[in-house]
Amino acid sequence: MATVAGKQDMPPAGGYKAIPYKRIPAKQYFSGTAIIAAYLGFTAGGFYLYYLNRVAVFKEELERRSGRLAIHPLLLAERDREYLKQIRRNRDAEKELMKNVEGWKVGTYYGEPIYETKPEAFIEPTFNDYYVHSNIWDQLKRRYFVFLS
Repeated sequence: MATVAGKQDMPPAGGYKAIPYKRIPAKQYFSGTAIIAAYLGFTAGGFYLYYLNRVAVFKEELERRSGRLAIHPLLLAERDREYLKQIRRNRDAEKELMKNVEGWKVGTYYGEPIYETKPEAFIEPTFNDYYVHSNIWDQLKRRYFVFLS
């Protein structure tokens, strides 16, 4: 068999280039002084924007508190008014329900006062007395804060 004489791979004439093994430092875009100055500038700008935001939030909170304080007495009056209207509805419902019972006087149990009688004092009804003629689901919602449909 005939063998083909191959050309051996040899180094180039004059040898290979030297291998770079020394550290090549990265290119610096900013000096240390410039970085510190930029940090201080951004921090000062951030504090200024924070101050402006804090002033705006304070003004909004002041407006919200003022509105809440202004409307609070009105809401309390409406709540008390609805409370008294419900007590009136309860009394009227009792009067209608017991109109055929002989000797029944509204607010008493067969003529016997249930509560201590104080003509000038308002005696608040118990929770069950307040919700006596209402839907049971309304009573459960109010008592247990359960949001039932």
